[in-house]
Amino acid sequence: MSKKIAVILSGCGVYDGAEVHESVITLLRLDQRGAQVQCFAPNIAQLHVINHLTGEEMPESRNVLVESARIARGNVKDLREASVEDFDALIVPGGFGAAKNLSNFAVEGAACTVQPEVLALAEAFAEASKPVGLICISPALAAKIYGPGVTCTIGNDEETAAAMNKMGATHTECAVGDIVEDKARRLVSTPAYMLGQSISEVATGINKLVDRVLELTHENDA
Repeated sequence: MSKKIAVILSGCGVYDGAEVHESVITLLRLDQRGAQVQCFAPNIAQLHVINHLTGEEMPESRNVLVESARIARGNVKDLREASVEDFDALIVPGGFGAAKNLSNFAVEGAACTVQPEVLALAEAFAEASKPVGLICISPALAAKIYGPGVTCTIGNDEETAAAMNKMGATHTECAVGDIVEDKARRLVSTPAYMLGQSISEVATGINKLVDRVLELTHENDA
């Protein structure tokens, strides 16, 4: 039985949206494993727009949903249309968009809040005990979704890990090619480009995450 997976994108581009490599690797692996995928994104303005060639902020505004459509080849829906009942699992790739558009972690750190539609859907998956995969910086949102004590990883960045621990998470160091699983909460995380230096390194960990998330969706199959 093919599983249905929701993927939340946060724009297009590592510095102000979803990390393109991480997003494509996730979508590729899900397709290779026969999953049915629907991408979603909040229909909101980005925090800001970054010139990915120079790293400088640009004097313009872009929409997270519109930019996410670049990665999804147009097949992306407004996050308000997403319902936990329609899917077996949720995966959130990284990129600064997770910390700038899906939340304000990049600005507020441990005092951050999660974008309301993102939080509502993620909490619904948590409450339904459906598997969730968080990649790169997106595990920084785990404590806001699951509450204190949730175990996850962003690799070994001390400052980010300290902020996550302050929020109530239990950060576990992890190599780029590996995953950390919170078995009680059915949450899987991997460092990806928080730690990785090459696309192949990042792919190793993301492929493991996708595979494990899909395995978890089959646990209750008859």
